[in-house]
Amino acid sequence: MLRFIAGEPLLAHVYRGVRSSPILEDVIVATDSDEIMSLCREHGWRARRTAGTHRSGTERVHEVAQCVDADVYLNVQGDEPLTRAEHINALVELMNTPTVQVGTLKTLAAEIDVSNPSAVKVVTDHNGRALYFSRATIPFDRDGSRTARYWKHLGFYAFRKPALERFASLPESSLERSERLEQLRFLENGIPIHVAETHHDTVGVDTEEDLQRVETILRKSRQARLSQDG
Repeated sequence: MLRFIAGEPLLAHVYRGVRSSPILEDVIVATDSDEIMSLCREHGWRARRTAGTHRSGTERVHEVAQCVDADVYLNVQGDEPLTRAEHINALVELMNTPTVQVGTLKTLAAEIDVSNPSAVKVVTDHNGRALYFSRATIPFDRDGSRTARYWKHLGFYAFRKPALERFASLPESSLERSERLEQLRFLENGIPIHVAETHHDTVGVDTEEDLQRVETILRKSRQARLSQDG
């Protein structure tokens, strides 16, 4: 069932945000949903029907990569209505380094997200490579010093085709199964994930509460624009 935000389908917000970046050669909606395919035809968006057996977005992108040639494949999940050009640009800039096979984004976690299991946290090394992703609050502030910095992982990915091929050839990993986080399959099999920082947070819409948060953010953003225009 399609979800709506501010009178528009959720996917329309995502698509518009992705398209706001001028550096992408193409944008394709990959889905196994008849309803979403109809929505794409109605709006004139390029779409490709994929198998209904995929367990993750990465598997779905891998299928698309079998028939669409590209230097880099970006995966923006369809529940990210606050997507903006800065997210896309940061990912593409990260992938300008030829040795980077998998890239993603992080931002400083808001207080509301630090202990929220729906907001995935990530810790990285000094070179920006992911050490771990978790729904738990990591790192653990054992001494209660309140000096720990918490980074929220955002649902944006970039891949080179060899990384997608490797991912698809591997079985679901134990950490991936435990946390229900597909990116852990890469880490558990020794495939580095490079993480770029962005100052632009997003809210992935998984629950009714998430939907309300996004609507509040969009409403405040519209009010701010109106005040500036006035």
